[in-house]
Amino acid sequence: MKNNMGAIKKKLNILWAVAVVTYKEWSAYRTHSMVSILVGPIYFIVQYFIWTAAYGGKTQLNGMDLTQMITYFGASTLIGYLTMDFADWNLQMLIRTGRFLTFALRPIHHRFFAFSQKVGHRVLGLVFEFIPCYIIFTLLFKVSLVPTHIGWTILSVMLAFLMNFYIHYILGMTAFWFTQSTGIRRVFDLLSGVFSGVFIPLVFFPQALQKILFFLPFPYMSYVPVMVFTGDFALAGIQMDIPVIVGIQGLAVCITILISEVVYRASMRRFNGVGA
Repeated sequence: MKNNMGAIKKKLNILWAVAVVTYKEWSAYRTHSMVSILVGPIYFIVQYFIWTAAYGGKTQLNGMDLTQMITYFGASTLIGYLTMDFADWNLQMLIRTGRFLTFALRPIHHRFFAFSQKVGHRVLGLVFEFIPCYIIFTLLFKVSLVPTHIGWTILSVMLAFLMNFYIHYILGMTAFWFTQSTGIRRVFDLLSGVFSGVFIPLVFFPQALQKILFFLPFPYMSYVPVMVFTGDFALAGIQMDIPVIVGIQGLAVCITILISEVVYRASMRRFNGVGA
């Protein structure tokens, strides 16, 4: 028991140290984050005018009224700041340049190191992206962005954080086979933007496609936490209680973690084979 507690404490210390270093490193380039303070509201304004015109005199579209739609895109933008991931880009760069070897020789799993980096990077996003845009959305645009179920929303966002990380890490590991995985990343980013609900709520897709999306990772990366935020989840004509869909999201994350481990072990066998 003491050994387990000691191992957990050691991992937390490593996570904290890497996260702090990453935060400080990216703070030197925080103008990159500051740009989001402009991009986020501009994207929101565009969505506001598009959907205001789309509703016209209609009360609802696919079960969502205009207020819900505006709240949806506000929450989607904010949650995106907390869950955004770059593990795939970092990993494929390390593999392509040969620098991954230095991590393979270290007594720390690179995936855990990359996860710790993401924690630090997203804390920076919280300070320089999430909070300023939240203030802009609530004070300037008068959008109510208070989660219906705060506890479930926090849990769902954390699960989305994990889902985004593990999915992107899996994408990064494709570089062990293709060396340059930029094309795969671009295709995935496009599919993710469409099928995760970033560009349009998933209830606007054909029901047959909505049913398929239940078995893909995309909804659990953005759509689910946003709908949990609004307090009303529906997909493929199925209404679900918030605890139920968060539980399904948790199961999806667990499956993704297992897939990540399988792919990682296969990647290490290939990596060792190349170096043999």
